[in-house]
Amino acid sequence: MFTRRNWLLRCSIIINVAVILYLGSHVMIGGGSNFSTGSAYIIQDESPKAQHLDAVPPFKGEQANVREPLSQQDQSPQSTSEDKPQQLQQRQQSQQQQTQAQQQQEEDEAPAAVGNDNPTPEHPLVLELKMIPDKKISEAPTDSTLDAGGIQESSSYVNNSSPDGYMVTGDEKDFDERLRSLLKCHEHDYKPVTLQRGDFWVLQNYVRAEHGELKCHETITYTTHADYTFLDNLIPLLERWNAPVSIALHAPGTDFAPTVNSIKYLRDCLPESNLVRQFVTFHIYFSTKHIPKAVPKSDQVLSSAYNCTIPPPFFNLSGGHLYKTQKKLLYPVNVGRNIARDAALTHFILASDIELYPNPGLVKKFLEMIARNEAYLHRKAPRVFPLSIFEVESSAAVPRDKTELQELLRLGKAIPFHKRVCSSCHGVPKSKEWMAANETEELGIFHIGKRVGYFVHWEPIYIGTNADPHYDERLSWEGKSDKMTQGYALCVLDYEFHILDNAFLVHKPGIKVLKKDPRRAMLAGKTNQLIKKIIYPELRIMYGQRKGCAV
Repeated sequence: MFTRRNWLLRCSIIINVAVILYLGSHVMIGGGSNFSTGSAYIIQDESPKAQHLDAVPPFKGEQANVREPLSQQDQSPQSTSEDKPQQLQQRQQSQQQQTQAQQQQEEDEAPAAVGNDNPTPEHPLVLELKMIPDKKISEAPTDSTLDAGGIQESSSYVNNSSPDGYMVTGDEKDFDERLRSLLKCHEHDYKPVTLQRGDFWVLQNYVRAEHGELKCHETITYTTHADYTFLDNLIPLLERWNAPVSIALHAPGTDFAPTVNSIKYLRDCLPESNLVRQFVTFHIYFSTKHIPKAVPKSDQVLSSAYNCTIPPPFFNLSGGHLYKTQKKLLYPVNVGRNIARDAALTHFILASDIELYPNPGLVKKFLEMIARNEAYLHRKAPRVFPLSIFEVESSAAVPRDKTELQELLRLGKAIPFHKRVCSSCHGVPKSKEWMAANETEELGIFHIGKRVGYFVHWEPIYIGTNADPHYDERLSWEGKSDKMTQGYALCVLDYEFHILDNAFLVHKPGIKVLKKDPRRAMLAGKTNQLIKKIIYPELRIMYGQRKGCAV
């Protein structure tokens, strides 16, 4: 009898051990995790990096049913009631309690793979996950989905109206990879080059920013032009832009030396000089008929330091001291614009004037807007992103956001740009509605407009790319209308103007008024004849015609 009891006891122990091993392996495998059926889980990353989804710890879901321990009859099918005396039952109950205790301990110590709300902290790839209700992500609207004004209300792209935005969040590397995948842009050389451009010598990348070679997708370049008397605007511009600047400086004849000295002063003598060194690349150009007497090589131009105890060359200087003024040269504004544009290292550029200051944080918010609206990059029509422009009184501080701007507008201390000079030149579609709309946290598109009708002479300043038409280099600042022909090309090519809702430019404080200038009036007349008789016929051949477009 004892021999038989010992044999049964040993069999029971072996079966219990087997059950323990089976349950432990089942828990360790994590097979009890499955998706809940009420919602769809979407990783907020539509880039190729989503292929690493299998590296992310599982979602929290319903735990699978774990098989209960076998009954006593299942453990020993050969036993009968006569083989179960009280002693054996006590031993089996004791062993079952030990088994259950050990099972509970193993479940408590098991990895947090089943039903865990948080990804494993040590995981090499941790994407931010978001659960959103089951719904189809909106596709890019076609032209038929736009209203008469061009607004597509159901999209997060326009007016940020989508509550379930699907922007990739994740870490900075994921965001960087997504932009690279979306833009598919190409890198540019970042070397000093001496070249000719029509009747001008160009020292491209003459003094380079210390940011080195930029990836074309990672930021936006502010491209601009000036002579050295306007360089007092560079610091306030940089403090707000805080990103790369490509500036072409016109420096003919004796203007060359003070131009170089102004660059040295800005790079070395100010508390904000680190911004200049980090972000600003200077290009210099001058007419082949007005070459400076000496032009140092790019690697030698900064060899001698500027004496920071004396004011900069542009301090309290009037335009009458310029070589350009003394020789009655015209300012080749569009040559400078194109030089600065062509030298930019990034895909997106903001071709602007140095006296126009953007609201802070624009670069990051714009790239985030692009990243969360991939569908709009596939629209058939080409597009640019205009910024509304304003002027403020000379005593007013430049507003840093739309809310501050609205307060200045309410007080009459700010007005739309050139309202008292040429209101139609900078009249922006839906401008009154734009000024009345409240500021939002993210950047979006307020309205999609066209350069037709009342806005046929609109001269927008916008974020675009170097794929957009260049500016006609035969036009000068003094002759006016220097952006009109480029605007005509945009119209004929059927560009859409995606007006940014919370982005704007503010001119250096001081509201302009119309002043009579007989010389400029005479030059403007000549420019109009040049456009009418020569440039416009060329544009019709090169770009074609479209109803409603005009120079």
